[in-house]
Amino acid sequence: MRVGIGYDIHALKKGRRLVLGGVHIPFPKGLVGHSDGDALYHAILDAALGAAGAGDIGDYFPDRDPAHKNADSALFVKKIKALLDRRKFVIRHIDSVILAEAPKLVDFKSRMKKNISRAFGVSPDSVSVKAKTHEGFGEIGRGRAIACYAVVSLKARD
Repeated sequence: MRVGIGYDIHALKKGRRLVLGGVHIPFPKGLVGHSDGDALYHAILDAALGAAGAGDIGDYFPDRDPAHKNADSALFVKKIKALLDRRKFVIRHIDSVILAEAPKLVDFKSRMKKNISRAFGVSPDSVSVKAKTHEGFGEIGRGRAIACYAVVSLKARD
């Protein structure tokens, strides 16, 4: 069994689409990023890559590469899932936490869980998506950023 941890944070900006776990969330601000800024997918990818001993998301999709400008992070997931398959790893469990003061995410968590489950080829029972506020503290608490943490466990395929 291998375990990796991932983290990502992006500032919020008016006029950007807010996408978390591949789900578009209606909100006047979205996450600033070279790609679509999907901090949840990015944290999960970093955790999966860490568990595989395969670096981090920036090694595969550097923000200085114009090919990734405004890219859908679901494409990143597809490529990293293929890398895990080639290296004969199976995802056992994905646990994640989204830290956001707003918007409230309770109505979107089940769709995020479904997207993550489908994208990584695991049972929905093997995916957890939690959302917490930052109780008014820091940039997240002031509604200026959203951060995500993820833990992924892998096992080598026989």
